[in-house]
Amino acid sequence: MAPPAMTVPEAEVVTPTPMSAAAQGSARTGPNRRFTGEDLFDLAWASDPQISPDGRTIAYVRRQNDVMTDRAVPSIWLIDTRTGAEIPLGNGDGGAFSPVWSPDGTRLAYTSTQGGAAQLWVRWMDSGTQVRLTGLPSSPSGIAWSPDGRQIAYTMQVDDPAPSFGTAPANKPEGAQWAAPLEVTDLLTFRADGAGVLTPGYSKIFVIPATGGAPRQLTFGTNHDDGPLSWTPDGRRILFGANRNADWQTDPVEGDIWSLDVASGALTRLTNRDGPDAAPSVSPDGRMIAYLGNDDDGRAYQQTELYVMALDGSESRLLTGNWDYDPGGITWDADGRGIYAQYDDSGETFVARIGLDGAARVVASGLGGGSLDRPYTGGSFSVAEDDTIAFTGGTAQRPAEVQVVRAGGEARMLTNLNASLLATKSLGEVRRIATPSSVDGREVEGWLTLPPGYVEGTRVPLILEIHGGPFAAYGPHFATDNQLYAAAGYAVLSANPRGSTSYGAEFANFIDKNYPGDDYHDLMSIVDAAIAQGVADPDHLFVTGGSGGGVLTAWIVGQTDRFQAAVTQKPVINWTTQALTADSSAYFGPYWVGGYPWTNQEAFWAHSPLSLVGNVETPTMVVVGAEDYRTPVSESVQYYSALRLVGVPTALVQVPGASHGGIAARPSQSAAKAAAILAWFERYRDGWERPAQ
Repeated sequence: MAPPAMTVPEAEVVTPTPMSAAAQGSARTGPNRRFTGEDLFDLAWASDPQISPDGRTIAYVRRQNDVMTDRAVPSIWLIDTRTGAEIPLGNGDGGAFSPVWSPDGTRLAYTSTQGGAAQLWVRWMDSGTQVRLTGLPSSPSGIAWSPDGRQIAYTMQVDDPAPSFGTAPANKPEGAQWAAPLEVTDLLTFRADGAGVLTPGYSKIFVIPATGGAPRQLTFGTNHDDGPLSWTPDGRRILFGANRNADWQTDPVEGDIWSLDVASGALTRLTNRDGPDAAPSVSPDGRMIAYLGNDDDGRAYQQTELYVMALDGSESRLLTGNWDYDPGGITWDADGRGIYAQYDDSGETFVARIGLDGAARVVASGLGGGSLDRPYTGGSFSVAEDDTIAFTGGTAQRPAEVQVVRAGGEARMLTNLNASLLATKSLGEVRRIATPSSVDGREVEGWLTLPPGYVEGTRVPLILEIHGGPFAAYGPHFATDNQLYAAAGYAVLSANPRGSTSYGAEFANFIDKNYPGDDYHDLMSIVDAAIAQGVADPDHLFVTGGSGGGVLTAWIVGQTDRFQAAVTQKPVINWTTQALTADSSAYFGPYWVGGYPWTNQEAFWAHSPLSLVGNVETPTMVVVGAEDYRTPVSESVQYYSALRLVGVPTALVQVPGASHGGIAARPSQSAAKAAAILAWFERYRDGWERPAQ
């Protein structure tokens, strides 16, 4: 049932015809001020800025979409922080990423695919000499220099033998073409989104001489991943996080801090509570360890806290008990008196310095770069010995760039990666919008992306675009999807309903064991606000979203018919099947719904959009990556089949080769997906009538 009609303030109603899918993807025949799918191939953005210890040079990863390979190609560039001059690392025809400075700043370790598989390389900065150190079977990660610069620690997957039950007959005739052997697993999580079916094995810690030589494996075991890593200043120990408990498969959020003796391989457990302790960072004087964690209270959202403890694990104390944010990316300042941490607040990302007394102050703002297709919070930073901070951040009309800020100064943007493209394009303005929720009057915040050249007082079609997570947040950040929709004549509303992060633990936990729930009413309230502002045309409303946003899209069309058309992307449709087929089956049931399908089926069904399919009157397309293991393809197929059976217009769109997290990773597919959504909305812009029975 649709909500009661609301009184709409008088305003001119303009309903531009959205640009067709064909026009969005047409070949270049002349200058085009509109942002098109073809422009995605020209985009570049910055990530992982690592500033040298002396603060003079930043090594960062530049990702550039390549039209020939249809992928983002990573390369490392070096920036002089005083002049802004840039030079490429120059590593042949392979991708390069994960730069890490040696403690004295004379060398740079990184990972490169030059010549084939990803390997560990080192560059000597004075001579520019670059040497490959390893010939590994798997990609190294978590690179960490020893304090004296003589060794490099890293983590790498070590394969384990798969279980075997049954074999084909032994006497195979010569030249016979038999089927492949049986595939057997005994793991609870045997596939992962973005990785597919997992090869049995776990991430272990290795060290290698910084001038090359044989790697030495330091940790072992067949039931846990180890890392990330932090050396003690004397080089004798490496701290890392891991879940080494016997029930590690069924307790997915558990984790502890461990201390590894580099010489002997002896392990000491430093934390031991019911909860995820991780990301250890040793203070410069070696006396304390900063780490992240929380007590596991069984909620779907649990706010991360910052702690410090003595090197032996004693005297643990909480620093952020009065700080209602999620700290991340922690690193000590050079004097050991404070810890830098990244956090989100109201859809924007900052860096704070948190003193050992818990006092926090903002030292950098405007971080960004969490994603390219949608306006998620994100970004990353690093800190030099003089407290100069390098970070990534752009604007609502500009993808992430490298920026630098010195203590007490203003941030400077050092890169301009898309200058030539953006100089020729007219992009949509992004405005903040907020309104009280109809549920309880709490403020719901969002951002409106307007069509380029929008004229005040005109009404345009509105797309409600809902973020995933659901524990995540949108902000005033660049997003290709939103700009493509805006270029086609739509306003795009990116909202943060209850359950969103960056508004405190209470706001996020309003949907604990109640998702979807009142977040639906928050979204309807902010749509009403966009109408009341004279921007949205109430007769031309559309809705889409991915993952958690796909869940809410399917939930919305089961609750109301006020939207002309909908596109649910990679949704959860049935919590029972989701909990038992996704790549985190030990997590979704207990933490998100409460229990398991056989112990609490009523709750699983009550929050499944499939339960509302009989109410749907809105033409609804379903989109999913063909290799999605987070919200498996079967979820989308269930909804598509159900919509067909109840006679609602629908289509199933699968993105070949795409995972859940990588559904927009390839530029051609990202552009095609956005074009398909626009084409669906265009088809039903003036509604539809159910055929007479």
